[in-house]
Amino acid sequence: MLLAELEVWHSRPTTPTRRVALGHLVLPVDPAPGFGGLLLGAVMAAHLPAIDDDLVPDVHRLLDQVHDGHRVTQPRLRHRYQVDRHGLAVTAHRLEGDGDNVRFDLGSGSPLAQVLGAIYAVERLDRASRQLLVPVLHRAMRWRGPIGPSFVTNLAGTTSTSLQAMADPRAWALELLGFPLGTGKVAKKEVTARYRDALRRAHPDHGGDERAASKAIADLGEARKILTP
Repeated sequence: MLLAELEVWHSRPTTPTRRVALGHLVLPVDPAPGFGGLLLGAVMAAHLPAIDDDLVPDVHRLLDQVHDGHRVTQPRLRHRYQVDRHGLAVTAHRLEGDGDNVRFDLGSGSPLAQVLGAIYAVERLDRASRQLLVPVLHRAMRWRGPIGPSFVTNLAGTTSTSLQAMADPRAWALELLGFPLGTGKVAKKEVTARYRDALRRAHPDHGGDERAASKAIADLGEARKILTP
């Protein structure tokens, strides 16, 4: 199942020009960072290591300018943005749902063009979304490791990589703690009581599945945190 998609059109390796354009975009960012934010962050984290170190501060600076809504003159980091995609090559990046988990399918292409494409995509978002997303992308740029579950939890600020938890955290937390469908505001006391009951059931000492206990306990803690911020 497709959760997010970014198409970056860019100059072919054999051409002397440096051009970037955007193609198909599916970038849901609510609740932030959303699946769109996770994909943009993954594109930046995956391609930044191949960029000249001297240009990395300029990438951070460009993100800050997008965050603040400043008009940035062309060219940007030696590349010019254009709407026309004629003669350009395309690289597609996708985030897909795989059961209850997410999986990245990141394309290859000019690293700097991919990073710029991600920033151009952020620029298309409304101001409120940009301001929530840009700090997340700065964090993604500092990531050093595989683009997998740990990356997702770092960017999403959650210990759960469940698809439902990221799509609608509150609904996921309510369901996990056994609240009826459609429950509105809940009292901290009731959340704590349901959390303790569920924790007891999940613990291997009380009959819980020993192999699944660690994840179940972590998910319950995350659910309590969501409902009692």
